[in-house]
Amino acid sequence: MKTKLKNIAIVAHVDHGKTTLVDGLLSQSGTFDPRAEVEERVMDSGELEKERGITITAKNCAINWKEMKINLLDTPGHADFGGEVERSLMMVDGIILLVDASEGPLPQTRFVLTKAMERGLKIAVVINKIDRPDERIDEVIAEIEDLFLDLATVLNKDDFDLDYPLFYASGKDGYAKKSLDEESVNLHPLLDFITEDYFPEPKVSLEGGLQLLVTNLTYSTYLGPLVIGRIQRGSIRKNQQYVHCDRYGKNKTFKVSNIQIYDALGMKEVDEAYAGEIAIIAGLQEGFIGDTLTSPEAVEPLERISVDPPTVSVKVSVNTSPGSGREGEYLTSRKLEEFLQNACRHNVALQYQESDDPKEFILKGRGELQLAIVFEEIRRAGFELMIARPEVLFQEIDGKKCEPFELVVLDVPNEDVGTITETLSIRKGVMQSLNQIGDTRTRLEFEIPSRGLIGYRSQFLTDTKGEGIMSSQFLEYRPYVGEMLSRQNGSLISDRAGKATPYALFNLLPNGKQFIVPGDTVYEGQVIGEHNKTNDQNVNCVREKHLSSVRTAGKDQNIILPPVQPMTLEKAMDWIDKDEWVEVTPKQVRIRKKILEKGQRSVIRTEKPK
Repeated sequence: MKTKLKNIAIVAHVDHGKTTLVDGLLSQSGTFDPRAEVEERVMDSGELEKERGITITAKNCAINWKEMKINLLDTPGHADFGGEVERSLMMVDGIILLVDASEGPLPQTRFVLTKAMERGLKIAVVINKIDRPDERIDEVIAEIEDLFLDLATVLNKDDFDLDYPLFYASGKDGYAKKSLDEESVNLHPLLDFITEDYFPEPKVSLEGGLQLLVTNLTYSTYLGPLVIGRIQRGSIRKNQQYVHCDRYGKNKTFKVSNIQIYDALGMKEVDEAYAGEIAIIAGLQEGFIGDTLTSPEAVEPLERISVDPPTVSVKVSVNTSPGSGREGEYLTSRKLEEFLQNACRHNVALQYQESDDPKEFILKGRGELQLAIVFEEIRRAGFELMIARPEVLFQEIDGKKCEPFELVVLDVPNEDVGTITETLSIRKGVMQSLNQIGDTRTRLEFEIPSRGLIGYRSQFLTDTKGEGIMSSQFLEYRPYVGEMLSRQNGSLISDRAGKATPYALFNLLPNGKQFIVPGDTVYEGQVIGEHNKTNDQNVNCVREKHLSSVRTAGKDQNIILPPVQPMTLEKAMDWIDKDEWVEVTPKQVRIRKKILEKGQRSVIRTEKPK
């Protein structure tokens, strides 16, 4: 190694404080100019990440501490973005596992720990948020020990070192310590620990020709497409010829036009990068995640990146609604296909395929949120499209139809346990455990078909009045458990085009919950609300009040309509049924029937629960 270097990833369950801790490490290591104004969660640079408060894509930064360069990866914590975590672990030699001092290990904690143990990475544990008033540190330590022992047994890792270092920290207040008795000062103990001998320097060789595995893609306005990966062997020099080994086994020569390495939050241009370093390479036009860059004299491709397969698919279409092209740029099928291909290039956990209809395509991923992020980015680019209901991917195993099952963990207030248990039972969930956490909360664990969770997240927040925490982890494929209705209630459907009137909407209040407000333009076949009965109902929401000469106190009603929450993309994807589309434009999210004419579709809904 030319410089002392360590590659470390910070991993955890969603909302356990990874990005906030990285903020503290960057700040206290002197990476930022002390006079500069630095925003919170600086690593969450994407617009959607800032809005939602979650990390969507893994990101790199570099810290210099005591003559050691630390390449630090901040990874997503949501289960839907597990592919990002798997990809990131290919570039590091150790991980810092964050666990919330109150919530303890959750499904994604288990997932990331499993992947790290499979790769034989060194693991240190940080119990974060120890300043929470509801902390239960002793119980959490016991739960972490049980998790390590359980995974060592399941993965047959009897020789795995379970004597892991343990730190106590508060990323928000900016301190970490090895013992609860120590004074809470700063994060220097954690930075010192990273530079010591526990985490190894990259196990690579400077001898031999170049080997670099592409683990990420990005784009520069000035340099064009960029590929990112850790150099496993040798070195790479600017303006030299190298060989690109692609997924089809073909080898093509290309010239490196630019090399950069991570420096603080940005990148620094260099003439040469050496084994162990994470390099950003320009000059390769058609790179894919999993490709290998090698020297011409030693063309030895590395094993391609493999991640867990998708479990959910969704059909995407160009907008065929009556008002298409009015609120955004019309998206042609060719352009839509380009968007989906590009999304799959940048995320190995996504897969895309064509369908029988040239206007429609199928996108596959780990979960609804991951797919919704792709569509939200297309929407924000100013385009229109339509999305069908997410569906799980079935498999045939030993001649039997099987479907994916998930372990869902729910932390809920004590008074909501009955409601949650009843709802998940209807969705074919089977309770595995029920444990009290503190005095006011209960943790429930269910094994449930993935189908049962589609459309449940928004209902869960309603049932727990926003106080519940829900997370899930893919378990395995199990025998199909039978039909279930995607939602219990039907749709209120506009039977004609026009503008919704207060008079019509007021008279439709007894029929169910409404999605539109007076003045909204509707068309025949558009879903304007949720029926309070199982079947659908066609309604007239544009009816005007007939004027007459009669004026009495009892004749005129004061029309007051309840407030309507704006429809979001995820909420609409959760809510729709198989015979409906979500129409997405830059200005609005609507729901419509696939068959618009009321005379050509039935209002009777099938697939009722047994």
